[in-house]
Amino acid sequence: MLQQATAHPLQQELQKPKFKVRVHIVRISSSQSLKPLSPYIPGACPYLLLTIPPPYRLYDNPSYTLQTFISPSSLDAYLSIRAFNIDIARVADSTSNPTIASMRMQFWRDTINKSFAGTPPKEPVGVLLSHALSVLSSRTAGKARLHKSWFMRVIAAREQYLHNAPYPTLEALELYAENTYSTLSYLTLASLPLTSVTADHLASHIGKAAGIAAVLRGIPLLAFPPPPNHHSNTAALGGVLGSPSGGGSGRQGAVTLPLDVMAEVGVKEEEVLKKGAEAQGLTDAVFAVATRANDHLITAREMLKNLRAGEDVGHEFEHPGEVEGHDYTANSQEQTNGKSTKVQNEEVERAFGVLMQAIPTSLWLERLQKADFDIFKPELRKREWRLPYKAYWAYSRRRI
Repeated sequence: MLQQATAHPLQQELQKPKFKVRVHIVRISSSQSLKPLSPYIPGACPYLLLTIPPPYRLYDNPSYTLQTFISPSSLDAYLSIRAFNIDIARVADSTSNPTIASMRMQFWRDTINKSFAGTPPKEPVGVLLSHALSVLSSRTAGKARLHKSWFMRVIAAREQYLHNAPYPTLEALELYAENTYSTLSYLTLASLPLTSVTADHLASHIGKAAGIAAVLRGIPLLAFPPPPNHHSNTAALGGVLGSPSGGGSGRQGAVTLPLDVMAEVGVKEEEVLKKGAEAQGLTDAVFAVATRANDHLITAREMLKNLRAGEDVGHEFEHPGEVEGHDYTANSQEQTNGKSTKVQNEEVERAFGVLMQAIPTSLWLERLQKADFDIFKPELRKREWRLPYKAYWAYSRRRI
């Protein structure tokens, strides 16, 4: 095993894996070509071994933990997709100039285009993605592929709310979650490869729940933002979040709850920015939004229950054919007539590692309920220590 440089004890603790997992590194130098690092890690791509940069584990620890349930042949694609999402999501946190932020989004569009063309820039995520695309094409004889339009869809959705513009309605928030978190799952399913309307349907509901929960989780940090370039959802930086003096960075706060929900329960943004957790109606608004996320998890569970009972999933997929990746024309007759529940259950079994994103979302919503929907409670920003064994339990019993 390669030896890493001595790190700060806190960094060492953050980097401890919860499971025995396969790890990757990207060696990139402006003065030399990429070189293989080790032939002794089975299945690891020869150029990318040991670790995707630390932000992947620091900013999306649940996905890092859940990688152990992803098929080894798709792990490179999974890592590149999740690391891509982190880098896109952090653009707003690491820049205060709108022009610079737009330039960084354009950089990622260019990176995706070049990665799909097989000429990625010397950027870790781009190199890993390009390699994953090449491997997927090789092992399926060119029959399976990831869809560039899905990556662009994530970028466009992130860019739309780059400056923390409010969501006009709860449905707009759902659409944002569909265009980000659900789309990340579609990409991972495509990397297996698996083209299944049933798997995509489940991933859509789980992604919507995860996206809505992510927006709720970020409310304290956006209302009382820490100094630029130090944003982390693992700690409350720059003061006590939710207190009038919290943040202390001089940056303008924002409240990203849907406007229709805020109007319905009487929440005012200026009151949240002034009083934090004490703002009138805030817990009611959080409850309404969290309920929608939980509804999507309940729907996904009901779908699985119906399938295992040999019944129809219960309702139609809401997003077939909206973008390139949901084109099921190759199996159109089969999709029209309806697959047997046996075939659908087999597809769900193949996809189950991707559907495990439901577990951290469910655990966080449970914690939010125990906090009486006080979004500013410090315990809601702590890492979920139960995730490794809860995920193992859920996977072994095929429950979400």
